[in-house]
Amino acid sequence: MAAAQGQFSDHSNNAGGTDGSPGTALPPPFRLAVEALRGARLRPEIEIEPTRPPQRLAPHAYALEATVVDGEDDLADGRLVLLHDPAGHEAWNGTFRLVTLVRAELEPEMAVDPLLPEVSWSWLTGALEARGLTYGEPSGTVTRAGSHYFGGLAERRPSSQIEIRASWTPREGHGGAPDSVAHLAAWCDLLCQIAGLPPAPGFGAASSGAEGGSGGGVVSLPQRRGPQAP
Repeated sequence: MAAAQGQFSDHSNNAGGTDGSPGTALPPPFRLAVEALRGARLRPEIEIEPTRPPQRLAPHAYALEATVVDGEDDLADGRLVLLHDPAGHEAWNGTFRLVTLVRAELEPEMAVDPLLPEVSWSWLTGALEARGLTYGEPSGTVTRAGSHYFGGLAERRPSSQIEIRASWTPREGHGGAPDSVAHLAAWCDLLCQIAGLPPAPGFGAASSGAEGGSGGGVVSLPQRRGPQAP
């Protein structure tokens, strides 16, 4: 399994440095959350790498990007950012915020399903709830887009994509830090769901642990067959 790594933001106002080395002026709750993320063990289909975090969304930020891989095929990819503002943020209703973007190619029969946006959002809320996570202030968008090719690309078949952009406030626990590893695991469940992979062995049904979530767990659409060659 891959270990989650990543980078701190390099804000001059409080973050102190980019590598998380000893002596970097990071708030203890943020350091706890990030250290847990750096040691997380994930499903073998998930390839995760560091990425530069955004610089202006919060005083402290940590970012990861991941790809769901099946053999030679990349089935889905995404980015997860952990934000922290020790002073709190009114819109977050907390001091931490998780922000994500996930995207994948779609099979034609999925792309035309009128329930796709609602179902895709349920994949996110259901993944969080299935891990027993409490969260608040969820918001986001689900976008589906189609591409048609012309000229030198005319031989390619039309393709469809889905993109989920979302953010939510994780519940703060021990030491003021959220259970960042569980949220990372739920996010990876979302990536695998949008990639069309089956749940991880032993992964149970969704519960109703969310505040402000949609409830009801994960709704399924027909399983994807993987990306198609042009």
